[in-house]
Amino acid sequence: MNVAHGSRRRIARRTGLAATLGIAAVLLSGCSIDNTVLRFGWPSGITPQATMMRELWTWSVVAALVMGVLVWGLTFWTVVFHRKKKGDPDFPRQTGYNVPLELLYTAVPFIIIAVLFYFTVVVQNYVNDKEHGEADVVVDVTAYQWNWKFGYRTIDMGDGTPSYDGADPDGGPQLGATGDEGDDDHGGNVGRIHGNERGELDYLSYNTIETLGSSEEIPVLVLPTNRRIEFVLASADVVHSFWVPEFLFKRDVLPNPEANRSDFSFQVSEIEEEGAFVGRCAEMCGTYHSMMNFEVRAVSPERFAEYIELRKPTVDGGQGLSNAEALEAIGEEPLSISTVPFNTQREAQTAIPFRSGN
Repeated sequence: MNVAHGSRRRIARRTGLAATLGIAAVLLSGCSIDNTVLRFGWPSGITPQATMMRELWTWSVVAALVMGVLVWGLTFWTVVFHRKKKGDPDFPRQTGYNVPLELLYTAVPFIIIAVLFYFTVVVQNYVNDKEHGEADVVVDVTAYQWNWKFGYRTIDMGDGTPSYDGADPDGGPQLGATGDEGDDDHGGNVGRIHGNERGELDYLSYNTIETLGSSEEIPVLVLPTNRRIEFVLASADVVHSFWVPEFLFKRDVLPNPEANRSDFSFQVSEIEEEGAFVGRCAEMCGTYHSMMNFEVRAVSPERFAEYIELRKPTVDGGQGLSNAEALEAIGEEPLSISTVPFNTQREAQTAIPFRSGN
């Protein structure tokens, strides 16, 4: 009996050692944390906020796996070594009512929950933190069925480049306003929403430099790297959601957000790398929800300043370059390269091919 008991203990030690080495191998394989395996399906992220959320996700899953290995180990240990043997009239040694063990089982879950809660609050506060008046670029985001309009409210990057104030005191043109109720060109019903016309796209009245999406052209929102950016969100009709997967963050876009008492803006402290990043609506908003895409094009602060200058109205009152023309002038692809437009004509049964040009 003593020999058998010693053998069991050796097996238990070896099993524990194997489990420990396995966990250590997983942890050491991702010392940088930004590891394909340890991301568990998440993108890397391109903002400091995204990095903190990804690390919270990684460590939460690692903690869950460690606890899972422990629970599975105890379960299999009980099944293998504490079962009634065939032909043995005696039950295995019973360990019920082990007060220290039961106290440990009760306390550990509370500790785990408290630790996860603490780090979740820390990350959440960091992600939602806004430095009012300190954003270098403030962008108005207007969502509507089924596209996006972007306008620059203010730009002040503090590096010697001219500042910019995009406020339009007259409210700007009522783009796409539909007038009285009736049917639109595609058979859809048109009506007023919260006092605004359904097609009224100048919701926030920042239209001096704007990028407006269409069925033929995905809107490209140009932003600088290494600068604090604020997004001010509103919808011209129903509830939408602003989502850039590489931000690892999405925010609902509501009609009349002030009346709904919602926090309709958020900030990222910086975009850390240049590139093109797809954006989507993440709230089911109607027939063509899946086609409601946009692109964030991150460029250097110098090229962003050049882009803004090219898009400003001329001194004689003329229009500046279009979004595509200004992108091409600073050496960027003029149209979206992360996603392509869909045909939102309701009578069409198949998607139209991608169309280049303006």
